[in-house]
Amino acid sequence: MENRALNKVVSKQELLRQSTAPNRTVYPVILCGGSGKRLWPVSRQDCPKQFQRLSSERSLLQETVLRAHETLGLGAPIILCNESHRFLVAEHLAEIGVGAEAILCEPAPRNTAPALAAAAALLYEKDPEGLMLAMPADHHIGDPEAFAASVAKGRQAAERDYLVTFGIVPDRPETGYGYIEEGDALEGLPDGKTVSRFMEKPSREVAEELLAAGRFLWNSGIFLLPLATFLDELQTLAADCAAASAAAVNAGRFGDGVVHLDAEAFGAAPDVSVDVAVMERTGRAAVVRADMAWSDIGTWPALRALRGPDADGNVLDGNAVTEDVSNCLIQANGRLVAAVGLKDLVIVDTEDAVLISDAAQTTKVDRLVARLKESGQGAADQHAVVQRPWGHYQTVESGERFQVKHILVKPGEKLSLQMHHHRAEHWIVVSGTGQITCDEETRLLHENESLHIPIGSTHSLENPGKIPLHLIEVQVGTYLGEDDIVRFEDRYGRS
Repeated sequence: MENRALNKVVSKQELLRQSTAPNRTVYPVILCGGSGKRLWPVSRQDCPKQFQRLSSERSLLQETVLRAHETLGLGAPIILCNESHRFLVAEHLAEIGVGAEAILCEPAPRNTAPALAAAAALLYEKDPEGLMLAMPADHHIGDPEAFAASVAKGRQAAERDYLVTFGIVPDRPETGYGYIEEGDALEGLPDGKTVSRFMEKPSREVAEELLAAGRFLWNSGIFLLPLATFLDELQTLAADCAAASAAAVNAGRFGDGVVHLDAEAFGAAPDVSVDVAVMERTGRAAVVRADMAWSDIGTWPALRALRGPDADGNVLDGNAVTEDVSNCLIQANGRLVAAVGLKDLVIVDTEDAVLISDAAQTTKVDRLVARLKESGQGAADQHAVVQRPWGHYQTVESGERFQVKHILVKPGEKLSLQMHHHRAEHWIVVSGTGQITCDEETRLLHENESLHIPIGSTHSLENPGKIPLHLIEVQVGTYLGEDDIVRFEDRYGRS
């Protein structure tokens, strides 16, 4: 993408221009930076829930992109993600054949206000009259047509320079969501209302009162924002956020459709949501009702409800067998999970971890993950299968001074040219063809052939074939950590 970064923070005078053009262009902006800790152990920092296939054969990110592209007929999206996830984003987009307008890489987590401010600053350079449809990448919408109808209603308000949020019509007294109270109808816009107030997650008693009142909606976290008005309000209400995000775009690195936001500038932005920074304080907020079978899939019971329990209230996924079990979610990963005499539990089995929780207590899973991190448990953040831009690897066995890995290299991909100070490696090709460089020698290895990489040797591995390359790597040495890698060349731009 061409570097079109702002030369300055957009002035208030420029932003106050009122558009008279009808049907302004809507640009989809997808927030893909969440960590999804409450769905651990399936969702982890290295591959959080937006990249998981929870509601269909596609990932939640893919479903979100396709809703914007196919249901709404919008153009290529801007994706905001963690720097470490940009290759996952590109891979998931490639699977569904949709390209991105840009992938904005956040060097540090700073919540939704700085992220959307950066996206708005970038889009304003392209189209000052445009509208930005901001959508989390990890939500489920069961009725896309109803979603499209709600967006069309919201567009009428956004084209009159209202900052539009979409409120979900509640069907139960939910304590896990924030709420929006509807105010008066917008003049000439019967489908939109002013926002009376935002409310944090309520107690059960208060949630029942809100449901009975009929004017309180769940806060979906989806926004339709006119760029000029949003940047103006941001500059007025959260000037530090506006300045830091614009500076991060200005000083960012642009190339190949990726924008690396400047780390120092973006790090100066406050860690604040767009709700708190702007929507709760602006006089331009509007809310449109949306009844579209929405869920943020924020807990395991929410996922159980989404998947449709059987007659006993159970959702069984994988190799699970039960006797006298009710209202449970059991997710097995290959091996048999057998359960007897259980009720209201969540059991999730993965290759390297098992979660067992009372269904009513799963909102505390993120606390459990924090404790795992404090104790140095790698499973807190990383899956057993570790994704890399060239493919993935999985540790099969490890012990004192040795480690065995299964490595998969995708066709046409290549590991960096690197060396190790503390370990030697032995590579055995299981299937496919590997082109291996070790110091001054380059050779092809085929099935059942092997090569030894001594400590300190410069080496690389490439798959020149048309099928995945599978190999077994045996490491031997005094230190086997992933930080014992000195890279000399890397096509993916890693240091």
